[in-house]
Amino acid sequence: MTNPIPQFPAGFLWGVSTSAHQIEGAVDEREQSVWDAFTAEPGRVKDGSTAAVACDHYHRHREDVALLADLGVDAYRFSVSWPRVRSPKGLDFYDRLVDELCAAGVRPVPTLFHWDLPLALDWLERETAERFAEHVSVVAERLGDRVTKWITLNEPAEHTLLGHALGAHAPGRELMFDALPVAHHQLLAHGLAVRALRAAGAADVGIANSHGPTWPASEEPADVEAAGFYDLLLNRLFADPLILGEYPDGMGELMPGDVEADLKVIAEPIDFYGVNYYAPTRVGAPQGADIEFGGLTIPAELPFSVRQIEGVPVTDFGWPVVPSGLTELLTGFRERYGERLPPVVVTENGCSYPGLDDRDRIAYLDGHVRALHDAVAAGVDVRGYFVWSLLDNFEWAEGYERRFGLVHVDFETQVRTPKSSYGWYRQLLRGQR
Repeated sequence: MTNPIPQFPAGFLWGVSTSAHQIEGAVDEREQSVWDAFTAEPGRVKDGSTAAVACDHYHRHREDVALLADLGVDAYRFSVSWPRVRSPKGLDFYDRLVDELCAAGVRPVPTLFHWDLPLALDWLERETAERFAEHVSVVAERLGDRVTKWITLNEPAEHTLLGHALGAHAPGRELMFDALPVAHHQLLAHGLAVRALRAAGAADVGIANSHGPTWPASEEPADVEAAGFYDLLLNRLFADPLILGEYPDGMGELMPGDVEADLKVIAEPIDFYGVNYYAPTRVGAPQGADIEFGGLTIPAELPFSVRQIEGVPVTDFGWPVVPSGLTELLTGFRERYGERLPPVVVTENGCSYPGLDDRDRIAYLDGHVRALHDAVAAGVDVRGYFVWSLLDNFEWAEGYERRFGLVHVDFETQVRTPKSSYGWYRQLLRGQR
């Protein structure tokens, strides 16, 4: 760092994030999930790997909690595996993990669903939302005496789009716009989970939605219209019902069930709105052919196409590095939703780069923390920031080729080695206290 990062408000929550399927391993000690079935199919994961062992966090969590304590974070956002909770003694693991975190002075922040749906369930079915609320009640009853901050779902937009519309993630369906019920049922599950958590006495509840600015490829009407639709689909479709209690621009007519009644559940008041931010997206009119972008195939039949953002660096995933996009996103949300926007927590922000001396990651995080401070200075009520991720891990359909961690993991030996970015973040945290 050349200049010190400005001070954030007192009580600002600094943390790191992970998810159960990406790090835990111990697959034989839980029920199967849709991701287990997906990765067993040849060709689904680029390097042919699975998360059967991953970082072996299930057996090595004490070592990882020690890394968190040494790092000096206030909080650790992890996810509770629904398939593990359904297994005998599955909750015992999270009981031990929460105890270890509390003993280390690290606040546990569980996410109750992070894509690893039990194989027996299906988000196309409304009943899954009800089963999720039951799962949440079980977890809250066991952990609620020590856990005070809860996240219901992680990135329902990606789980809908990548898992059910495009088939790039589990469960691997290619339903295109017939996947919309998946979005609705996840949002309904969130609302039912909020009610279940309130019934268990929880007073600090939110969600982690992924968002980013949408930039038209040009000022041509076709590009502007395509960008507007993309923004509706990836941003407003998952924010408006939660914050405003309504779907945008007639989308409610495409949803199943008694949508008006469901929206009253979906819009249960929350205490913070979690934002996962990685990059803006440049969008234009369809180009008549499939497009390869950021590891995905964007089908030609969609009413938009995703374009490269020129003139900015990219991560080794090919994602553009635009820290100012975080400021733009958060100030834009404040303008759109006004006083109805809950306090914001950045629940994920990070990048994939190789190597232990990861200067590119340091530059990325430095830029985004400064951009976040700009949003705070502009009047956005931001309460926390979580880096993705503590550990290199199983990066979904990319397997082990993409490394997002502050800590390097040798997946053959399971040796953990803090990277330069780990030391940088530790120094940042010390300077904020």
